[in-house]
Amino acid sequence: MQHKSIVRPAVSVIVPAFRASRDIRVALDSVFAQSFAHFEVIVVDDGSPDAAELRAVIEPYRSRLQYIQQPNRGAGAARNTGIRAARGRFIAFLDADDRWAPEFLASQVSFLEANRTCALVYCDALLSGETTLAGKRFMETAPSNGEVTLVALIRQECNIALSTVVVRRRPLIAAGLFDETLRRGQDFELWLRLALGGAAIRYQRDVLAERRVRTDGLSGDSVTEIERALNVLDRFGRANTLDSVARTALRIRIMALVDRLEIEQAKQRIVEGNFAAARYHLNASRERPWKLRLALVALQIAPRLMRGAYLRLRPSV
Repeated sequence: MQHKSIVRPAVSVIVPAFRASRDIRVALDSVFAQSFAHFEVIVVDDGSPDAAELRAVIEPYRSRLQYIQQPNRGAGAARNTGIRAARGRFIAFLDADDRWAPEFLASQVSFLEANRTCALVYCDALLSGETTLAGKRFMETAPSNGEVTLVALIRQECNIALSTVVVRRRPLIAAGLFDETLRRGQDFELWLRLALGGAAIRYQRDVLAERRVRTDGLSGDSVTEIERALNVLDRFGRANTLDSVARTALRIRIMALVDRLEIEQAKQRIVEGNFAAARYHLNASRERPWKLRLALVALQIAPRLMRGAYLRLRPSV
């Protein structure tokens, strides 16, 4: 389908690109296969070292997209560049290694048009790539339950996959766009600010996208994910005035994440054979469920046997 330039597209699709030459073709094909036609595409090359290869890959699409190059400043900055160049009433985000189902834009835009007070809508996605979760739905592993509120976001009871988001331009601009000082978790931090400012966020449970997980990407392992959430929540709490309910939720969530971080770090030390460090991390955890207490005993009396059992039983990456 040919998508001719129009005076003002309904949706601006922002695709940041960094080391994306091997993946972006699939992402762009999924955009141009949309049943919804009134969109523009903005690809932002964020100082990618494979810029020459990237340009060659997107050359067949050049008449149908806007291509912007900038020095490397991170994914948040690349998305902000795309937002500032965008003309659409709605902004949709798509990472270069993800893809959309053909009805993604039609469904998400239709939801926003039918719910005029809603600022942002997201949906479910199928997980793929280098993960034991491949084949599962995003909301199976990172659920969204109940109403999306600031407290629900803080507690991570509602989790938003960036490549499933369509948001109205005005509240996005009013919120201040992505925080370019954050190299990871910029999207989570932005959702928190939107909710704090009163923006209504909703979701659909339809699986309308595919989210690819890469072991060499910024998403990283469990430790990295927990550290990212901790950093975002800590910064958000320091930078904003929260009511007592949100402040309490923030404190409780940070404490829970610190416990999870200690346990995940202990697992890494067990794999490395550093049993003293593993015991240190497990002892640092505030919560002491029976499995953790059993692990501490095993580390004390038979650490090598425990390591062997753990390596056999843990999920392979």
